[in-house]
Amino acid sequence: MLETKLSVIVPCYNEEKNIPLMLDRFGKVIKRKDIEVILVNNGSMDNSQHVMESLLPGHPFARICKVEKNQGYGFGILSGLRSAKSEYLAWTHADMQTDPSDVVRALEIVESSAGPRNMYVKGRRQGRPPADVFFTWGMGVFESVCLGVSLSDINAQPNVFHRSFYELWKDPPYDFSLDLYAFYMARKNGFKVIRFPVLFPNRIHGHSHWNFGLKSKWKFIKRTLDFSIKLKKRLK
Repeated sequence: MLETKLSVIVPCYNEEKNIPLMLDRFGKVIKRKDIEVILVNNGSMDNSQHVMESLLPGHPFARICKVEKNQGYGFGILSGLRSAKSEYLAWTHADMQTDPSDVVRALEIVESSAGPRNMYVKGRRQGRPPADVFFTWGMGVFESVCLGVSLSDINAQPNVFHRSFYELWKDPPYDFSLDLYAFYMARKNGFKVIRFPVLFPNRIHGHSHWNFGLKSKWKFIKRTLDFSIKLKKRLK
């Protein structure tokens, strides 16, 4: 049995101001010694690496996985997953729009289940602007029709699952489509998907690296649609 029960992957790209807040929050909500937080410095060009290194001595539950060159959101998460040695795996965001306590709640849901190895636990965002809700709903409808499984609020955090699920993956994407890929794989393989409500407030520091206007949304849609079509072709 692995000593660490859960590894939480947190990709960080230019999040130097949010990292102290995030680690402080994790320190308050992690009340057990079998949870680790893997901070992935995903090719940051700001002071993120120095901030991580200076704060880690006061947060023994955390460690760093450094990616020298940013190759995408998904690549950062996959780098963290490869370095994890725990029984269960998870990822969430570093921007403080997702509360670290949500990951602990998700693990408790898994542990209270009769079949934890075949579960996929994922948040469902609350308190978002109507326009964002509509956009998310539209993407969910398209992906559900395209891929033939029920998918909604695809980019919600956190995501928590057993290591054996991760070992089923083949050629996962390196960009924001990783959330779609993991959710789809859970549905395709008949996992019990549990959704639970999570709050989604505005950022405290910094800005989104993709959601900053109609043009960025269109790029996100195009990348996701391209990946969906490729994934559908692979299924034939």
